[in-house]
Amino acid sequence: MRDLLARAAELAAEHRDGLADRPVAREVDPAALRAGFGQLRDAPAAPATVLEELARAAEPGLVATAGPRFFGFVIGGALPAATAADILATGWDQNGFNAVLSPAAAAAEETAGAWLKDLLGIPATASTGFVTGGQAANTVGLAAARHHVLAEAGWDVERDGLAGAPRVRVVASEERHATIDRALRLLGFGTRAVEPVKAGPQGAIDIDDLERKSRGDGPTIVCLQAGNVNTGACDDLRAARAAAKNAWIHVDGAFGLWAAANPKTAPFLDGVELADSWACDGHKWLNIPYDSGFVFCARPEVHAGTIAYRAAYLTGAGEVSGMGDLTLESSRRARGFAVWAALRELGRDGVAELVDRCCRLARRFADTLAEGGAEIANDVVLNQVLVSFGDDARTDALIDRIQRDGTCWLGGTTWRGRRYLRISVSNWTTTEADVDRSAAAILRLAAQ
Repeated sequence: MRDLLARAAELAAEHRDGLADRPVAREVDPAALRAGFGQLRDAPAAPATVLEELARAAEPGLVATAGPRFFGFVIGGALPAATAADILATGWDQNGFNAVLSPAAAAAEETAGAWLKDLLGIPATASTGFVTGGQAANTVGLAAARHHVLAEAGWDVERDGLAGAPRVRVVASEERHATIDRALRLLGFGTRAVEPVKAGPQGAIDIDDLERKSRGDGPTIVCLQAGNVNTGACDDLRAARAAAKNAWIHVDGAFGLWAAANPKTAPFLDGVELADSWACDGHKWLNIPYDSGFVFCARPEVHAGTIAYRAAYLTGAGEVSGMGDLTLESSRRARGFAVWAALRELGRDGVAELVDRCCRLARRFADTLAEGGAEIANDVVLNQVLVSFGDDARTDALIDRIQRDGTCWLGGTTWRGRRYLRISVSNWTTTEADVDRSAAAILRLAAQ
C-alpha cells in the first residue's frame, strides 16, 4: 500500500507540475479514448499494474482544468494543502455521516464551518452542511425554505407532501442560475412556481419589481443571487430583505459569496447576514478539490428537521446532530479535511488576496481585449468577463478556434439575446503573464 500510494502521488504531482506548459485541451477521439480503458478481464490484476494502466488510459483525455489558463465555467484548481488533505481523507477512508463514524471528520467540519461563516459574513449561529456543490446546496437550502414556509402556514410537508398544501410562491430573478430551477423540479414545486422578477442592466435583481412580486401573506420563498453567472453582478441583498419582509430569502452565492471575504468587494454583499439560507461552492474561488460545497441555514432546527432521518439501527448509537443531518448523503467522504487545509493554508488574508487578484486579472483581461477591438458587455465587478467580436456566428467560430488552439480554454454564453465569450478567472495559479498570453492568443485568432 505504501509504494502504491507513493506512486499515485507521484503521477498526480507530475500532472500538476506540467499544467502551466501543456495545451489546456487537446483534440480527443472518444472511441479511441474508451478503447484505451480496455475490457473487463477474467483474472485479477496487481494493484500497481492497474494504477499504471489507468494513468496511461486517462492521460490523453485529461483537460488542464486545474491549470492557470482554464477560464471556462467558474472553477479553480485545488490548492496544494487541500489536495494533500484530500489524499489523506481518501487514505483514512472516513465516512462523514456522524461523529461516531469519525470524530476527526466531525471536528474538522465544525471548525472549518465556523471559519467559513466568519469569512462569508454569515451569522455564527447558522448551521453548515458540507455538500457536493452548488446544486446540492441550493436544493438543501430550498428544501429548508419549503419546510419552514409551509410549517408557518400549518402544513407538515415532510408528512403530508405537497398534494393539497398551500400554494408556495417562489419569487426569483429572470437571471437566476439554472440550478435553482432544477432544485424546484426535484422538490416538487415545478418551474411554473417561479414568479420571475426583472433584472437590471448588469443582471442584478430589480428591487422595485421584487417588492411588487413579493407582496402578499401566503408562503413565499425569494431566491437572490450573489454573483451573476454571466456578469458577476450581485443583487442588493439589504434592499431585497426590506422589499420581501415576510419571505424566506435564499442566496445562491456559488462563487459570488466569496466576495464577502475581500474588503474591496465585500460592499457588494452588504446585508448578506439578513438572509435565511445560503449556497456556496468550495471548488470555485476557494480552490478545493471536487466535490465540495456548502449550505448554511439561519435556523439550524429547520435545516436538520428537513434533512435528518432516523433508523432503528442508529438509535442509541451515540450519533451527534449535524453532518449527516444537514446533507443528503449518508455514505459521504469527509469533505471537511480539505476545506480546513485550504483555509489553514491561505488564512484570512490569503482568501482576500485570492479573490482580489482574480478580480484584478479579470479587469486586465477585459482591458487588453477592449484595446484590441473587442466589445466588453459587462461591468467587470468580480471575475466574470463577457466578450464579443461581432455577430453571433463570428463569436461562436472564435470560441471554437480558441478551444482548438490550446493556449487557453473558455466557453460561450447567451446573454440578453447575444452570444459572447465568457471568461471566468478563478484559479489560484493564474498570473498576469497567463492573462496576457491568453488575451494575445484570442486577439490573434480573432484577427485571422
